[in-house]
Amino acid sequence: MAVTLDRDLLSRYRRFTLYNSPFAAHDRGCAVDLYPDPETGVAVSPVAGEVLEVRQVRAPPKPYAAEHDYLLLIDTGEHVARLLHVDPAVETGERVAVGDPLGGLVRAGFFAPWVPNHIHLGFRPRGANQYRAAGSLPLEPGVEPRPLDWDGTGTVVEAGDTWARLDEPEHPAPGECFVGLDGGGGVLDGGVPHYQGGGLLGDGSPDPVERDAVDIAGTAVGTVRDRTVAWHDCTVLANNDPVRGLALFCARDVFGVKLVGETVDLDVGEQVTVTVERTGT
Repeated sequence: MAVTLDRDLLSRYRRFTLYNSPFAAHDRGCAVDLYPDPETGVAVSPVAGEVLEVRQVRAPPKPYAAEHDYLLLIDTGEHVARLLHVDPAVETGERVAVGDPLGGLVRAGFFAPWVPNHIHLGFRPRGANQYRAAGSLPLEPGVEPRPLDWDGTGTVVEAGDTWARLDEPEHPAPGECFVGLDGGGGVLDGGVPHYQGGGLLGDGSPDPVERDAVDIAGTAVGTVRDRTVAWHDCTVLANNDPVRGLALFCARDVFGVKLVGETVDLDVGEQVTVTVERTGT
């Protein structure tokens, strides 16, 4: 049984992704990463209910990340919500409402250096083992993200040591709807090709079928069954230089393709042509 992430929940965050993660909790889109306003640094609750437990957990060691993360379990009545990457300012037994502050955001070793701080959210049935990462309920976004065409070009408008965001494709109506990169009939979600799989959201298919319908800038990059994508072996190049890949997500206010990886070396204002080359059959 799927859990629907309603429009009001998702609209509290500037972007979301179901698949842009290497961890099992995101397999088949069974968890969502919610990205709050980075200027506040505050995690607002996506759910309402009673805090069942706050547990410190050890995170994978990374030089840019905190040594510990936290798991918050919240009883929503129908399910138990599992939240990560929040330094909690709430305690067991407290009740929280949607939009209440939960605490500060944790920069955890569970995500790569190019990933911004965010809240990880998943749901498990009441009575299930709440500490397991895998086995969460599938999630359905209560919004229909709008696919945006892209010709593979753009200008760098933001950049860090391991990422760069282009100005294309541009969000047509900031704040009014969620958008994402058109993959051929839907919005692509996930990290291509650096994570094992991704998703195609809002494709409108009445029946799950397997097809070579997932493409980026004219190159077929994977096959999709239902909404889960298996990437082909491929390489992403920016101005003919290989990078780790593309981070794909649904955005409410600002969009633009994001190039990621330790070898990304692009400056703000630089014009970029992105190509994808198939490396396998």
